[in-house]
Amino acid sequence: MEKDALPDDLSRRIDALSERSSLTREQIIEDALSHGRSLAWQERWISGVEAGLKDAEDGAFASDEELAAVLNRHASR
Repeated sequence: MEKDALPDDLSRRIDALSERSSLTREQIIEDALSHGRSLAWQERWISGVEAGLKDAEDGAFASDEELAAVLNRHASR
């Protein structure tokens, strides 16, 4: 391994995150170092975003009653 090279498994994970998001390899590494967001955290985040987008594409939205319940619950705080 070169002095500044990352292990192959980490490099593959960074590449996969870059492909799944609009971030470059450098942005992913900077986020991990600057904000303490591990690759595992970033992978979970991207998975959650992808799941949310799929739900939206499938028309799986909260009902008006569900939204009102959440807003009422948080309004009383």
